[in-house]
Amino acid sequence: MSTKRHYEREFVRTFFTTPTAVEGESDSAKMLRSAAQVRGIQAPDAWVPDNEDATAPTMRAEGVENIIDVVAEHGSDYPSEIHPRVVWHRESPSTRYQGFQQMLEIANPENGAVDHIDGFVIPEVGDIDDWKKADEFVTIIENEHGLQEGSLSMSVIVESGEAELAMGDLREEMGKPSNNLERLFLLVDGEVDYTKDMRAMTPTGELPPWPELRHNTSRGASAAGLIAVDGPYDDIRDVEGYNDRMTENQAKGMLGIWSLTPGQVVEANKAPLPPKTGSWLLELADQTIELEHVDGQHVYDGDEIGLEQTGEDQYILSVGGDERELDEDELNEELLDLTAYVPSMDDIVDSMEEFEAAKEAGKGAIAMTQAATIVIDGVTVELSNDRMWDEATYQAAQTPVALFQDVYQHRPDQHEELEEMYGSDVVQRATNVGA
Repeated sequence: MSTKRHYEREFVRTFFTTPTAVEGESDSAKMLRSAAQVRGIQAPDAWVPDNEDATAPTMRAEGVENIIDVVAEHGSDYPSEIHPRVVWHRESPSTRYQGFQQMLEIANPENGAVDHIDGFVIPEVGDIDDWKKADEFVTIIENEHGLQEGSLSMSVIVESGEAELAMGDLREEMGKPSNNLERLFLLVDGEVDYTKDMRAMTPTGELPPWPELRHNTSRGASAAGLIAVDGPYDDIRDVEGYNDRMTENQAKGMLGIWSLTPGQVVEANKAPLPPKTGSWLLELADQTIELEHVDGQHVYDGDEIGLEQTGEDQYILSVGGDERELDEDELNEELLDLTAYVPSMDDIVDSMEEFEAAKEAGKGAIAMTQAATIVIDGVTVELSNDRMWDEATYQAAQTPVALFQDVYQHRPDQHEELEEMYGSDVVQRATNVGA
C-alpha cells in the first residue's frame, strides 16, 4: 500500500475533548456551546465532542442530541475539524451497537450536523478485525444516509495491547477491497486505559510514561500514512511538564497531543512551531540552561561552570568541579560540545533558502556557518561552527516549516496571531520556501 495521506491535514497539533452533556446544568450543552465558539490559537486542530468517558452514561442520549444541535448551529463557522467520540468496546457487542446508533443519528442529514462533521473517534478498539467492524459500521451509515462512501473519517484510540499490535497490521490491511480502512485519520494513545489493560502499576500510583507505546503509535502512523496523537496529560497545572512531554513526543515524530483544557490547547498549538527567536542552550549532565540574550551576546550567569582567562590565548574552564587549562581553539571545541542552538523560524527559512539557491546553482552540499558570542563569568568567547547541508539535512529541516505551512493553509483564523508572532515578512517567506 502507499503511505500517501488521504486527508488534507498532514499535521494535527491538538485533540481537544469536550463533555457532550453535563448533569445538573440548566443547559446540559453549555460546555459544547462554549467550545464551539473559540477561534485562533485557542481553537484546536481537532475538536472532539466526547460522548464516551467525558460524559456520564445516563447523559449520553442527551449528549447525542447536544452534538447535533450545537454542530448544526455553529459548525459552519468552526475553524477546524470536528470528530465526535462515540462509545465502543472490543469485548462488548452491545456497546458497539450503541456506538453505531450514536453515529447513525449524528450523521443523519435531516438533523443538520453531518455537513460539518469530519469523522468519528472510536475508543477501546481491539485487534484489526475490531477496527474493520467500526469501519464497516461507518460505511453502512454513509450508505444509509446517502453520503459519499469514505466521506467520514475514522480515528481510533489505542488503549490496549491488542490495539497496539493491530497497528502493525495496517499496512497489509489498508487498501483491500474488503474494507474501507483508508478512512483512518488519527491514531490516538489512551495511556490510562492502556495501563489498566496491561495490568501495570507504579509505587506512587501514577501512570507509567509508556515511551514504547508512543513510539509504536508514531511508527504505525508513519507506516500507514496517518497522524499520531499522544494521550491526555492530566496534571493540568503542570505547564512545564506538558511542554516537556511534547518535546519528547516531537523527537519521536508525534507532533499532536490530547488537550484537556483551553490552556493546554494554546500550549499545544504553539509547541511544535519554530520559536520566534533563536536561543543558545548550555547542556550539562543534569540540566539544560538557556543563555540570556543581551545586546547580541549570549550570557551565562550561574555556578555550574566557570571560565577564567589567564593569558592572551589561555583559559581555565571549570565544569562540575573539574578544571582544565585550554587554549582558544580547545576552548572553542569544549564549548561547542557543551552548547546547542535552537534555531528560530527565520533561521530555518534562511538556511533552506540558501540551500535551495545552492542547489539551483548545481551544488549538492554546502557548509552553513553558525556563530555566536558567548559570555561566561565576564569572559567573552566567539564560537563558530560549520555544518554541512545536503538534501537529507534540507528535508529534515523542512518538517517544522511544513507544519507551519499546513497550519497557515488550514487555519486562516490563526493568521493574525502567526504574523504577530513572527512578523509578516518571515510568514511570507515561510509559506513559500520548500514549495
